[in-house]
Amino acid sequence: MLTIGICGGGVGGLTAALALIKSGHKVEIFERSKHFGRIGADINLTPNAVHALDGLGIGNTLRQTAAKPEYRISRTWDTGEETSRLEMQGDRYDAPQLTIHRADLVSALCGALPDGALHFGASIAGVEHLEDGARILFEGCRSKDFDLVIGADGIHSVVRNTLFGKDDPKFTGLVSYRAVFAREKAKDIPNLDSFTKWWGPNSDLQLVVFPLLRGDEVFVFATTPQENWSEEGWTLPGDIEKLRDTYADFHPEVLELLNCCTEVTCSALHVREPMEAWSKGNITILGDAAHPMVPFMAQGATMAIEDGVVLSLALANATTKTVPAALDVYEGARRDRTARVQRGSLANNWLKRPENADWVYAYKAWDALLSV
Repeated sequence: MLTIGICGGGVGGLTAALALIKSGHKVEIFERSKHFGRIGADINLTPNAVHALDGLGIGNTLRQTAAKPEYRISRTWDTGEETSRLEMQGDRYDAPQLTIHRADLVSALCGALPDGALHFGASIAGVEHLEDGARILFEGCRSKDFDLVIGADGIHSVVRNTLFGKDDPKFTGLVSYRAVFAREKAKDIPNLDSFTKWWGPNSDLQLVVFPLLRGDEVFVFATTPQENWSEEGWTLPGDIEKLRDTYADFHPEVLELLNCCTEVTCSALHVREPMEAWSKGNITILGDAAHPMVPFMAQGATMAIEDGVVLSLALANATTKTVPAALDVYEGARRDRTARVQRGSLANNWLKRPENADWVYAYKAWDALLSV
């Protein structure tokens, strides 16, 4: 059994904690927030994510509040032409697509943790290498030692910066907008039981819509180009009228959707080039700390979920002295896949036309091939 400290209590950190506990390790998660609120909006759990979470035993809990999109549809911005349609609730992937509020996913993950595993109000100042382990340094001159430390602390990861040096993510020139409204406001708009992406005249403009909360709510995501951006945060208020003006030439169904939105939040989209390594000694990173990506394949949270499961498999029989070798196995199983998704997300053309989606959706993290 290893003692493991996880920096960051987001989706990736919580998933890794549950998977590692399932493997027999003792895990503590340190989250800088004082509590989890109902912030954010959507998490799109494609079949590869649902399969991974089912293996943690929380699938039934997720299904109680999630919506279940029937199809993954692509449509052309002005004509409304449907260019691809993929069934998402059949038997093809051994798991469905679920769309869920982020808070409901976090609640399900937290509810499966043992008492005392999650610590709030714990801000990470850095990490240090030990001879057979690692140390977490907290703000306020406190520290704690572990056999292994994992950085699941997001795109501005303190753990990543400590290991590899500060490397600010690159602003893509795009700002994303998010909104949620009650389904009853859009009774006459078709396809609201599916995940639909409206492809714009260029890659800067796209709008995605899908159901939330058992189908009672509708989530809208859209992007606009912007030359400069300096604000930080995921819940900054956006200008709904400006967004409507940007999409004024889109199909009438898109305009109806935006007219249902009363307020929006906005945030900038950042990305990094894939990293050559994620680990040093008995310290590693996962999720956005290792491979931040734009959301155009809807795989950001899912890649973090997969990371957590595969990491637990690689560490299943590890000792303090074999942790570095186990981390090499983890990286070897994950780097190529996450880099491919990073680059595919940035290219923003996946599933615009009918093509093979199996390499993404059919992946089963619990069956990952691990090689030394």
